[in-house]
Parts: sequence; structure tokens; C-alpha cells
Amino acid sequence: MATSFPDGFRWGASTAAYQIEGAVNEDGRGLSIWDTFSHQPGRILGGDTGDVACDHYHRWPADVALMRELGIGAYRLSIAWPRIFPEGRGSVNPKGLEFYDRLIDAVMADGIEPWVCLYHWDLPQPLEDRGGWQNRDVGSWFADYAAVTVRRLGDRVKHWASFNEPNAAAVLGYGEGVHAPGIRGRESALKAIHVMNLAHGLGVEAMRSERADLLIGNIYNFHPREPASEREQDETAAAMLDALWNRSFPDAQIHGVYPERLSAQMEVLVQPGDLDIIKQKFDFFAFNHYTRSRVRHDQDHPFEAVTVPPEPGTPVTEMGWEIVPDVLRQVLVEVKERYSGDRPIYVLENGAAFADHIDEDGRIRDERRIAYLRGYLGAVQDAIAAGVPVRGYFVWSLLDNFEWAFGYSKRFGLVHVDFSTLERRLKDSFHFYAELASGGSLERE
Repeated sequence: MATSFPDGFRWGASTAAYQIEGAVNEDGRGLSIWDTFSHQPGRILGGDTGDVACDHYHRWPADVALMRELGIGAYRLSIAWPRIFPEGRGSVNPKGLEFYDRLIDAVMADGIEPWVCLYHWDLPQPLEDRGGWQNRDVGSWFADYAAVTVRRLGDRVKHWASFNEPNAAAVLGYGEGVHAPGIRGRESALKAIHVMNLAHGLGVEAMRSERADLLIGNIYNFHPREPASEREQDETAAAMLDALWNRSFPDAQIHGVYPERLSAQMEVLVQPGDLDIIKQKFDFFAFNHYTRSRVRHDQDHPFEAVTVPPEPGTPVTEMGWEIVPDVLRQVLVEVKERYSGDRPIYVLENGAAFADHIDEDGRIRDERRIAYLRGYLGAVQDAIAAGVPVRGYFVWSLLDNFEWAFGYSKRFGLVHVDFSTLERRLKDSFHFYAELASGGSLERE
């Protein structure tokens, strides 16, 4: 059965600066927390770093040509804060702004709409040295960075996001310590959540003060959590992780409150007027989604809650994530009811890592990725049929890239990257997605 998407549906692809750009020491760029973290022994699988990544900083014209061939109408990129402010604040680096100027002009020249995210986890290291996301002053420095960037690019870029998955940056970076800057603790994670929320509010105010015509939102991550058993401890752990991961940012930014399970713990951090700053008008609701997971109680975890693998025999990606498309439909319905109302909703990341192989004829027949995309796009169609105003879908990702703590071991791209030669090669999923982006119908079982 072939089904079509609505007229005007926006097809896109997403990337992130540290995962693809490389050139970490060029043209005045400063250090980020990921530069520091990835060079610490034992932090990244295989000892990989983002020093070169996909070398997009030098190869961007060819990568823009790939976007044109893919036929997407929109491209979500992130700006590297340390390219704009090498020290995180103070002096602006003109060459950093010039790079994004050129890139955005080239994308637009090919009829592709640029969507910009200001923060995809690469905090300037000098700000981490001052306390990072546990220091309230970072919120004001983020607002300065947002204002400077909008001032330069806002005449062309209309869609802006303050943060990508701040929940992951806070929980994994300042709670579990498995992402940069590698801090483990309950209090540090809660502080990071609140300061990131403050930074969002101050950043949105700064962007709107620069230009009144922008469309602004945030990019959340919804990862449903279910108890691993009927034990009360596991149910409590799942509810805590749901509040921490799924609710701590959208509840504060849209409703002006922290989730009930966190509110008492957040009280000591919230100063008068903070929640008024954090709660800002939003023009679209954007989020990323990949999977759901089971949760069990673990007293050694800062929040006494850990995820456990899916049941044996469950279909999973190379990340070990359960493949369950209907959960995306459920999330979309809940997002409309809980947060967005009639505002447009965009899925800004969805995709899958699989072990890709180059066949003797040079093709990469990634049928499992195509099946994953077909299933999850079917869930998007089901949500639209249920009245959810989904206006676009951005695949993660255009390119195989540096996958954070997994280094180069996990491949999410529609384009294969040989990390020894940096050669790009189109996968079969590239052609599948290009067909949809050109107006083709989705073949559903």
C-alpha cells in the first residue's frame, strides 16, 4: 500500500557541528568540552576524537552538493559556539562567522532552507573551567552568543533552536558522566538542567530583541521509559527517569513548572523570576525520537534509575535500541495534547545505526535502515491522520559521523564515510529518502 504525505511537508536532514566539522584547531576556533573529553584516555570507544570527523569544515561544498542530490528542502545544522567565541565570551572570531555565512549561502543557493541550532553540546572549555552549566553566568554568556549569531545570520535563517537535547547534555554529561564534561552526580545534573533552562529563556529573549521575524523553538528528546518489572521500585525509577529525561525541559519552558517528581529538588536552585524567564513563547515544537527503554531501580545511579536492554529476540538497531515505530505515533499524539496544541510539530532527528557493508559492486544495501525509516515514517503518517500537525521530518543523519562516546563505531548516515580516506558513498537508503523528498509515496505493508 502506497500512501502520500501532505502537500508542503518539509523533508530535511540533520547534522551537528562537533560530529562532522573537524578542523578543531583552525581559523581561531577555541576548545570545547568535547575536545577535552575525547582526548581523555578511556572516554571514547576506540580512542576516537572529533579532531577530523567528516572534515566538513573543508569539504562542505561537496556535502552541500549531496544535500542537493538528496532533494531535501531543509537542513538542520548546529553552530559551534567555540568557533564564534573561542573563549566562550568576550571577543568574537570573525572567521567562525564567515564559515557559517558561506555555508548558509550555499545551502540556500540550492533551494534548501537552513535551520540553525545554537547548542549541540560543544560548550567552550573556558566556560566549563568557570563551572560550565552549573554556573548561572553561563546563561547570560549563551544569550550574548545567541545575539551575535542571529545578528549575523538572522537575515537569512528564519528557524532557530536554542538547544538540541539539553536533557542528554545535562543527564549524560553532568549526571552519569558518560558524556562531556564527564561529571557524575545528582546535584550537578539538576544544576545543569536549571542553568540550561535559564540559558534557553535568556537566549530566546536575546534573539527576539535582535529580530522580531524569527521562528524559535527548542529541540527536545522524547524517550519513553517503562518499568522493567511490576516491582514498585522499578515503577518509581521509571517515573523518575521520565521526569528527568522527558519532562524537565519542556515542562519548564512551556508550562513554567518543573515536573512534580523534581520540583522539590529544584526549589533550592530556582531564584525569583527564573521560571518567568524560562517560559518563553515558541513558534514550533521540535523533538528527536529513536526508541523507548525499560528501567529498573539501581541504588548506585545518581537518580537510582538505569535502563536495561530489551527482551531477548526484540528487534534492535546496532545501538541496541528497540525498534518500535508505533511509539513515535504515541509520542506525537502526546506532544500535541501536552505541549504544542495547534502549533506545527517537527521531528528533527530520527534514524538508525546499522553495520553497513560495501558490496563487491560498490553498493551499500542497507535494507534494515530502509525498513526502519519506512516503519517510523508510517508512524508519522498515522499521527497526521489522527490530527497531529506534523509539518516535517528530518532524518538523522546526512553523514556517518562521530557518534559521541561510541566514536566512529556506529553509522547513522544516509551517506557512508570512509574515515581513513573521508570518501563519501551513497547508501541505498539515500536513494529511498530522495524518492520521498521528491514527492514519492511511502510503500507500507
